[in-house]
Amino acid sequence: MDDRDAASGPLAGLKVVDLTTSYAGPTAAMYLADLGADVVKVERPGGGDDTRTWGPPFVGSASAWFASANRNKRSVVVNLRDPDGIATLRTLIGRADVFIENFTPGKLEVLGIDHESLRAEFPHLIYCAMSGFGQDGPDRNLPGYDLAAQARSGLMSVTGAKGGSPQRVSTALSDVVTGMCAALAVAAAVVRQRGTGQGDLIDVSLLDSALAVMAPRIAGFLAGEPEPAPSGGTDSVLAVYQAFPTADRDLVVAVGNDAMWRRFCVAVGLPGLAERPELADNPGRRDHRAELVEAVSAKLRERPAAHWRRVLGDAGIPCSLVQSLSEVVSDPQVLARGSLLEVPGADAWVVRGPFRLASIPHPRNARFPDLGAHTVEVLAENGFSPDEIGWLIERQAVEDGRAEGRRP
Repeated sequence: MDDRDAASGPLAGLKVVDLTTSYAGPTAAMYLADLGADVVKVERPGGGDDTRTWGPPFVGSASAWFASANRNKRSVVVNLRDPDGIATLRTLIGRADVFIENFTPGKLEVLGIDHESLRAEFPHLIYCAMSGFGQDGPDRNLPGYDLAAQARSGLMSVTGAKGGSPQRVSTALSDVVTGMCAALAVAAAVVRQRGTGQGDLIDVSLLDSALAVMAPRIAGFLAGEPEPAPSGGTDSVLAVYQAFPTADRDLVVAVGNDAMWRRFCVAVGLPGLAERPELADNPGRRDHRAELVEAVSAKLRERPAAHWRRVLGDAGIPCSLVQSLSEVVSDPQVLARGSLLEVPGADAWVVRGPFRLASIPHPRNARFPDLGAHTVEVLAENGFSPDEIGWLIERQAVEDGRAEGRRP
């Protein structure tokens, strides 16, 4: 890795073995790498991580999806169908601080790299198990993807046009949130590990993470709210809190309290609404939501969105254009924050981690690894001699992905 030796940040020196594929696991490991950890991505022979081929579009040798979740890592190819491959992986894990996997619970027991087996031998190890539905329960062995988690958690049931069919949030929402949750839990476990030398088992699932996203809606339902349905982007509690049409494009308006409501009414030229006692608090406004939406929509349609942005901004009312991605990637605030990172050596960009630390003044941004490009390097660091590495390559227990190491 180009900047591995110069890595800084609170997780500098942390060694992570990442045996995950798809998106949630790689995202978790990438955030740890962004924070300074040395992440070794272990991939299968031949194709590697499934997302390497999730395209087009492609960024050099891999898809844009893969590039977006695998920066700052090194790639090692290990054949888990070979006993020597398993033994090699166990050596890497034993010398690591953290092991992350996203196999269906139970599959790794056969290979002897399940939590109980590894922690018995390596009590310092933080073992992070990522799955669709968790490590226990009747559905622990079901495979899981973002779509299934969004559906089962109820997230889809409240998403979509009012009166329409439930819709998936059109991004890998539960994958990304699960990655964030896993990275948070690992970082917390590292604090204890560095103080006591003891590891931990972390159980993170797509379903649990999607339920966390749904926490306010579930709490409201359990408190007596009616069964929710797709509502076209309105909030379940707050009014007015949604998108509105203007003379030229949609604008979202977020009225979060009663004082803000009064300022909003005056700013947009609807002072009569602010004076009505039945609209003075949010329960009243919610009861009259349909009337308010009609009145506000009619008023905002009179002028373009840029006008209302200035007016509402001056009044301290949160609002935003509903931006397309072409606008997002040129948004002055996004650019000023350095939220987009150019992939080194490629005409492509990815999103920076959603955190800024003073100890990392410049974000780590090593290019995603080519498949098996660091196999020899990582094995040598972990005590394998050149002869041993050559022997493992010869019997195809591992693969050397370097250009000079590939067989014709």
